[in-house]
Amino acid sequence: MEAWFFENQTGNFGIKIRIKSVLLHEFSDYQEITIYDTLEFGKVLVLDKAVMFAEKNEFVYHEMLGLVPLFSHKNPERILIIGGGDGGVVRECLKNPFVKHIDLVEIDKKVIDVSKEFFPEIACKLEDRRVRILAEDGIEFVKRINEGGSEDEKYDVILVDSTDPVGPAEGLFRRDFYEAAAGSLKDDGIFTAQTESPFFNQNLIKDVGKIIKEIYAKSSLYCASIPVYPSGLWSFTAGSKKYDTKVINESYNNFDFGRFEADLKYYSPEIHSSSFILPNFIKEILK
Repeated sequence: MEAWFFENQTGNFGIKIRIKSVLLHEFSDYQEITIYDTLEFGKVLVLDKAVMFAEKNEFVYHEMLGLVPLFSHKNPERILIIGGGDGGVVRECLKNPFVKHIDLVEIDKKVIDVSKEFFPEIACKLEDRRVRILAEDGIEFVKRINEGGSEDEKYDVILVDSTDPVGPAEGLFRRDFYEAAAGSLKDDGIFTAQTESPFFNQNLIKDVGKIIKEIYAKSSLYCASIPVYPSGLWSFTAGSKKYDTKVINESYNNFDFGRFEADLKYYSPEIHSSSFILPNFIKEILK
């Protein structure tokens, strides 16, 4: 007898993945958490019936959200990651030679716990001495830093590794959150968030892009191919107070990317710049 997981991604479109077994199924205080062992993609983390990542290709999303903004910044010492309790973006950020401290703010501690248990190769850096884990609401966290944080508490880079814009993550796609995040950055800070599919979430990309353009001196959108996400094409929206996120900062001129060739499965200096080359239909969205 065959067993399949089906994700209804748009109401009119979805994907199905053949599963070997259900490794975990439980409810946290915030969401339904399921981990499947699948024949095609290995272990898959599913939150509220939506795929977050699959073992086989998780590196694409985590490398592109974590590394593009950091290698655009001259000296990204302090990083804030909102969401991302699986630890994948933390793992990638720590490949940057300048990173000294990461605050991981994840509202659902259960995601952190199950990731450590079932995805140790992804959560492998959560115990690193440079990482501080805070199980709280990321929206309230940046609001607090923005309103009362000292300059030393502000960040060089803020990354939003959120679920879809429903439930606990809905507020992470609103203007007041983006403004508070900007106020939590240093004067040359970079903000980057995942912004869904250019095929199925055009209004969201347009609205977020407009807000980021109004808040930051420089804004841009880049894409990556991720098979298990709706349409397979995914977008990231970046806002920078100073740097051009389309290019690797000159402070890395002597950085040996070849050292990480085995660890970097998707990202490269060539991918960094080419990911900002957008198809015409996405350019039209941003107009």
